Amino acid sequence: MALHIPKAPGVPQMLKDGARMFSGLEEAVYRNINACKEFARSVRSAYGPNGMNKMIINHIEKQFVTSDAGTIIRELDVEHPAAKLMVLASQMQDSEVGDGTNFVIVISGALLEAAEELLRLGVTTSEIADGYERALDKCLEILPELVCFEIKDCKNFDDVVKGIKPSIMSKQYGNEDFIGNLVAKACIGILPEKTTFNVDNIRICKILGAGLLQSDVLSGMVFKREVEGDISNITKAKVAVYSCPVDITQTETKGTVLIKSADELLNFSKGEESLLEKQIKDIADAGVKVVVAGAKFGDMALHFLNKFGVMAVRLNSKFDLRRLARTVNATVLPRLTTPTAEELGYCDKVHVDELGDTRVVVFSMDSSESRMSTVVIRGSTDNYMDDIERAIDDGVNTFKGIARDGRFVAGAGATEIELAQKLLQYADTLPGLEQYAVRKFAVALEAVPRALADNSGANATDVVNNIYKAHRENQKTVGFDIDSESSGVCDVKEKGVLDLYLLKYWGLKYAVGAATTILKVDQIIMAKRAGGPKPKAPAGSDDES
Repeated sequence: MALHIPKAPGVPQMLKDGARMFSGLEEAVYRNINACKEFARSVRSAYGPNGMNKMIINHIEKQFVTSDAGTIIRELDVEHPAAKLMVLASQMQDSEVGDGTNFVIVISGALLEAAEELLRLGVTTSEIADGYERALDKCLEILPELVCFEIKDCKNFDDVVKGIKPSIMSKQYGNEDFIGNLVAKACIGILPEKTTFNVDNIRICKILGAGLLQSDVLSGMVFKREVEGDISNITKAKVAVYSCPVDITQTETKGTVLIKSADELLNFSKGEESLLEKQIKDIADAGVKVVVAGAKFGDMALHFLNKFGVMAVRLNSKFDLRRLARTVNATVLPRLTTPTAEELGYCDKVHVDELGDTRVVVFSMDSSESRMSTVVIRGSTDNYMDDIERAIDDGVNTFKGIARDGRFVAGAGATEIELAQKLLQYADTLPGLEQYAVRKFAVALEAVPRALADNSGANATDVVNNIYKAHRENQKTVGFDIDSESSGVCDVKEKGVLDLYLLKYWGLKYAVGAATTILKVDQIIMAKRAGGPKPKAPAGSDDES
C-alpha cells in the first residue's frame, strides 16, 4: 500500500505539487516593487539624447545595439509578472503614440520606488493607489495649460520640422536637422487631404555604404531586387500586378495526353507556347509596360515579355505586393488574365538603379501627391542603419501625433517640474492620507529631469533645484540644458525642445495605471509549470497511462 503524505493545510492543499505562493507585504508587494525598480533602473540609463546604448542579444542570437526603450523591452523576454505589466504599459504607449516608451517605464519605476517608502511608514496600498489616481487627474487637468506651441497646418514644413526634431534628437543627437528634414519631406509628401495619416505609408529601405548624409527621400517605392527580364528602364508605365506565377498555367485536374507521333508532340508544345504568347500579347496590347508578380517568371514567359518590350519585376513578399499595388493604384490579380483599364496601375518611372554595390528597382512618382514615400538610408553598418530607422520611426509617429493633435508642451523636464510644483500645492489642500501619496507623485515626476542630468554627467540634485527655482519665478518653460558644462538650465521653448501633448497625456496615464495595478497585488500564486509531452513507454510495457 502506497504511503499517503498529507499536504499542509491552506492554499497548498488546493493546488498541485510544485505550485508556489507568495502573499503579504514582505513576500508579494516588496518583491514586485524591487523587480520593477531594477527593471526601470536598467532602462533609465538609456533615457534622453545622452542615454547609454544597450547591447542585447535576443533568443535567436540577433544582436541589437540601441538606446531605444521600445526595442530593448521587445527583445528582452521579461518573465517577472510585475515587470511584465510595466512592459505592457510601455507597449501600449508605443502603439498609441509611437514614442515615449522609456518615459512610461521611468515614471512608473519612480512611482513604485516612492510607494515603497510610504508602505514602510505604514500607509496602506489602497490609500497610495487612490492618492496616485487623484494626482493623475490633477496632472491631466493642469496639462492643457502648459501647452506652449501648436501646429495648426500639418503642411507647413518649418513648423513640422520643429515638432519632429526633438523626438529624433533623443535617438540621434547631432543628426536631428538632417533626419528631421527627411522625415518632414516624406510625411508631408503623402499627407492625404481627407483621411488620416497612415504610418505604414512611409517605407524605409536600408542600403549599406556611403554615409548618413547620402540618405534621400523618394516618392514611390524602392526594392532591393533585380528585374527579371532584359528591360530595365521605362517611363510613364502602366503596371499590372499579379499574385500568381507568370508561366504556362498548370491545369486544375491531372490528365494524361497520349501522343503517337513526333508531329503531335511538336503541335502539343507549340500549342502551349502559342497560348502563353497570346496571353502575354493581350497583356502588352492593353498598354501594360511593367508586369509585377508575387511568384516566379517562367523562362518561356520571360522570352515573350522581352519580345513585347514588357519589364518584369518579381516581389517575394505579399505585403510588398499589396503596398506597391496601393502606390501605383492597381488591383492585384490572382490569375494571369488581361487586366481591364480599372485594374491597371500607373507609375511615372520604373528603373533599375545602383546604390553602392546594391542593385535596386525604383518605382518613382513625379506627382506632388503620392500614396507612398520611401526613405533610403545609407550607412556603414547594419546596426547603425537600424538605429537610424528607429529614429525615423519615432519622427514619423510624432508626425502622426501632430496630424491628430498639434499641441506641444515644453520638454527637457520643464513640464514635469511644473506639474510637480502644482501637485505639491494641491497636496496641502487634501485632508486625508492621500496627501502623502500626492507629494510622492510630485517627487516621482522629478525622475525625468534627474535621468536626463545623470545620463549627461551633471549633478541631478542641482539641476532639479535650478529648474524649481526658475519655475517659482514663473518661468514655466525652463528645463535642463544638455549642452551646459555645469548644472545649467535654459528656456527650452526657445531651444526648440518640445514634447507632444499626447505623449505626456498617455504616458502619465499608462505609467500610473501600471504602478497602481502592481501596488494592488497582495498575492502571487504560481501554478506548477507545464512539462513537455511524456516520453513514450517502450513496446510491450503494460503501463497504459
